[in-house]
Amino acid sequence: MIKFLYGRMIPALALALAAAFAMTPLAAAQFPGMQPPKHYPWSDATLLPDLRADLVIKEMTLDEKISLLHGQGMPFFTTGPTESNGGAGYSNAIPRLGIPAIQMADSAYGVTRGAAAGRYSTALPNNLGAASSWDPQAAFEYGALIGRELRDEGYSMSLGGGVNLAREPRNGRTFEYQGEDPLLAGTLDGNVEKGIQSQHIIGDLKHYAINDQESGRNAVNANIDKRSMRESDLRAFEIALDISDAGGVMCSYNRINGDFACENSYLLHDVLKNDFHFKGFVLSDWGATHSTVKASHAGLDMEQPDKFFFGEALKNAVASGEVSQAELNDHVHRILRTIFASGLFDHPIVKQVPDVEKGYAIAQSLAEKSIVLLKNEHNVLPLSAEIHSVALIGGHADVGVICGGGSAQVDAPGGSAVPPPPVKNPMEAFMRMQWMPSSPLRALVAAMPSAKLSYTSGDDVSAAIAAAKAADVAIVFAYQWESEGMDLPTLALAPEQNALIEAVAAANPKTIVVLETGSPALMPWVDKVAGIVEAWYPGIRGGEALANILTGKVNPTGKLAITFPKSDADLPHPTIVQPPPASEINWASLRGDISKAMSLMAKGLPPFQIYYNEKLEVGYKWYDAQKKPVLFPFGYGLSYTTYAYSGLGVQPGDGLTVSFTVKNTGERAGTEIAEVYSSIPASAGEPPKRLIGWARVELGPGESKQVTVPVAKDRLTIYSEASDSWKLVPGTYDVMVGGSSQDLPLHQEVTLP
Repeated sequence: MIKFLYGRMIPALALALAAAFAMTPLAAAQFPGMQPPKHYPWSDATLLPDLRADLVIKEMTLDEKISLLHGQGMPFFTTGPTESNGGAGYSNAIPRLGIPAIQMADSAYGVTRGAAAGRYSTALPNNLGAASSWDPQAAFEYGALIGRELRDEGYSMSLGGGVNLAREPRNGRTFEYQGEDPLLAGTLDGNVEKGIQSQHIIGDLKHYAINDQESGRNAVNANIDKRSMRESDLRAFEIALDISDAGGVMCSYNRINGDFACENSYLLHDVLKNDFHFKGFVLSDWGATHSTVKASHAGLDMEQPDKFFFGEALKNAVASGEVSQAELNDHVHRILRTIFASGLFDHPIVKQVPDVEKGYAIAQSLAEKSIVLLKNEHNVLPLSAEIHSVALIGGHADVGVICGGGSAQVDAPGGSAVPPPPVKNPMEAFMRMQWMPSSPLRALVAAMPSAKLSYTSGDDVSAAIAAAKAADVAIVFAYQWESEGMDLPTLALAPEQNALIEAVAAANPKTIVVLETGSPALMPWVDKVAGIVEAWYPGIRGGEALANILTGKVNPTGKLAITFPKSDADLPHPTIVQPPPASEINWASLRGDISKAMSLMAKGLPPFQIYYNEKLEVGYKWYDAQKKPVLFPFGYGLSYTTYAYSGLGVQPGDGLTVSFTVKNTGERAGTEIAEVYSSIPASAGEPPKRLIGWARVELGPGESKQVTVPVAKDRLTIYSEASDSWKLVPGTYDVMVGGSSQDLPLHQEVTLP
């Protein structure tokens, strides 16, 4: 029986309703887009967005103001006339003033539910996979593609932008996030949102904040000190906002230190709007609003997806004086300002067919940068031209590659390559396992025309063993499916998959494992196989990208954005804290009734506690501080060539300038991700080291390059809770450079005042 917390989750079985009703006559009249009248004072695009917003506010009625501050219900269940474009939600238009609706769509690794409107959406590599490229420019291209397809499909706001750090790697949404380090996650997600907004689409950062597990997410109270928040998750949000100037920030379901995120004055008012100088609007996660006056005072600007608290209740609070006109106008100003600043007002949405081929090419390029080579014993990879036979085993590698589920799910064109089981209830429909139709087998057949390739499902272990024995090389495809709405009980693969890998490895010493996972995976067989490739959820051209990596047409460059531990017991929390039954919504008992679920959520479910006692020690910082050995460290990834580091120089100034030389010591061209870390003086009480910069270095065979990495002063500071400020601790800093968080051959100490 599935117990599930209904959040921003539209059951997939409603797709038929969406297709039937999303474009009613009224909705059709709203598209391709409301052309903004040119005679309004705020139509002047040379005016600052703030001034344009204020000019509109002067002309608005109270009802018009209130109408902008809440959603309009669940569009997939709307059977009457609606302005909805069929996405997760929308705020209404104000035709009298030329203000367009904000049409919102889930879009973590592509635009979701594209099939509902008969539109194609490109499934990119999942976010954690893309973060393993360590490539800000690629992140921008990732976002720009999503932005273009949102616009082409009639949407004006992305609901992607996940930047929560992996405090709990078994979180069912780890695949949607950018890893465990605030600098890496913030930099890459900031560039994704910058890319989205380059298309005159409103970007969004989420889930703000400390939303680190799915189990009981609507009720959990995350207990954590301010310094640890500011230097981990909140630091990632701050960096992402600084790069992107995202128009939206979505507050999360959970409580933080007693207050729900969407009515948490410290998070929304003190940190986000004051310290981060956020100029956009805060919208609630779907159903995460629990009050009117408290949430308004705290800094929530828009309730989604309905108007339990920010509709008539907010209007009454304004009338009674509980919410001032100034506070109301600030909410409205932030939304209007974002409409102008994003270019949405001046560049109305016009639907058109997305450029499918361009999407395919970008998806494949990003996948090739994301795939990480973890083991390559005796150079079993790349597959050489001398290989006569290859046995592919398991993982449905004959037909496709798996992808992540939930609200991030991008529809597979033509349907899942592996037909899903029949749907029994709404949550099974929402959390459906899908495979993108990009076959590694077909791609490898095309890439290796002289070799004999075969596929065995792996369901019959004896048949898999026979196939492995008969082939020069055996490749086992293994997977771990993740989805919003559930957490993994363990990082281990299913027992039958581990058993299959063990059996094949015993039959053929040249066994390679290809992992399709959204989180780290445990590997009890790590010493028994010759090669390991982490493909993540590689997207619509994942098969082709994998074939290019495996055959050496593309030299792998990806490095892990998250640590792979040896066991669950090595995690800061060996088991996930589970909510009591009263803190979850039992969907079976509600029979999928959305209204009842939303009503329960609005009332607030009984809290249960999680204590993040690891504090600053997130990811590699935990393993360093606790001296725990790992399977593969943060920042790790192999290449088909080798690199050497030398000549480190560190110059202090307003921050640091770090210079060093990287040499390609092999016979193939490659790109090395050179990583820079620093310790903080012991008096600060920090983990042993933190990432402070990196560089992607392209090198031909035998080529050397001098690399300079500027390190801003704020990469070295710590947060002082006592003074509510960032401080540079005087003392000795050990600057380290190398190829991963645990392979740092260059060290130099520098003393800073």
